[in-house]
Amino acid sequence: MRFSMNGIAVSVAVLAAAFAASTASAQEYPTKPVTIVVPFSAGGPTDTVSRLVAEVMGRELGQQVVIQNVGGAGGTLGAGQVASSDPDGYTLLIHHIGMSTAPTLYRSLPFDPTKDFSPIGLITEVPMTIVARKDFEATTLAELVATIKEKGEELTYANAGVGSASHLCGMLFMNAVGAAMTTVPYQGSGPAMTDIIGSQIDLLCDQTTNTTSQIKAGEVKAYAVTTAERLASLPDLPTTTEGGLEDLKIAVWHGLYGPAGLPDDVVAKLSDALKVALADPTIVSRFAELGTTPVAATEAEPAALTATLTAQIALWKPIIEAAGVYAD
Repeated sequence: MRFSMNGIAVSVAVLAAAFAASTASAQEYPTKPVTIVVPFSAGGPTDTVSRLVAEVMGRELGQQVVIQNVGGAGGTLGAGQVASSDPDGYTLLIHHIGMSTAPTLYRSLPFDPTKDFSPIGLITEVPMTIVARKDFEATTLAELVATIKEKGEELTYANAGVGSASHLCGMLFMNAVGAAMTTVPYQGSGPAMTDIIGSQIDLLCDQTTNTTSQIKAGEVKAYAVTTAERLASLPDLPTTTEGGLEDLKIAVWHGLYGPAGLPDDVVAKLSDALKVALADPTIVSRFAELGTTPVAATEAEPAALTATLTAQIALWKPIIEAAGVYAD
């Protein structure tokens, strides 16, 4: 067998050049603005969290981090857009618990949450609150439950669409009460909250990031928070357990993802920037006002998000199958 030294030299040179280009690219990243896709409408709870985080991450990365709202289909449209984007670190996704429920909720899903994304890190876990129009007759959670059992489908329940956090909370809420209400889906939490405030719909269960300000302002009537303990931001609001609904516990976790195949060093740089953002005093303070806290630095990493996503898919699958709620 004969070898060409010139051929070998050329091959080595090509490989060296490719390695050098890859290394230089990773070191220089980012060289242009980074887009974070939020798969829900502007003004909703995930949008609020994302904009706060994006601002500080942008300062840390030395490039603007912009938010692009791609709502629709319970968050699957925006997630699908990121899944099919180039794995160069310039198109990212912030999604919530819906990433773990979509595989069961949707009969035809354009992506696989466990295969088509590069997890970067967890962001926060947001409690949920049960609220109603401010002139709703019930004054306590016990009275609310009794009213729902009495009136059932005469009452209207808003959600931000199939697969949204408010939809999931609604399923658990009605299951815990043992009675169904008339569900009214919206294109996002913002419009749903607008109609609650305008007394055009009766009830909503949504994240504290979308309800705390309205509760404090007296624009809606609040009944309970879906956590084991009361919140410092809403100390007078009882827990669902205190109100007799011990099985109604739900919090909405958020995570940052890139498309599958994102280079490890880019993932590391983004995770580091996320950790800096979550430790920023302004973020900590603002999150506290919204009834949540940033995750610890050890959770703002790929392994933690991967573990959470895997566990939550397994948790929600039997719940959704039992409810028999699916989307095409």
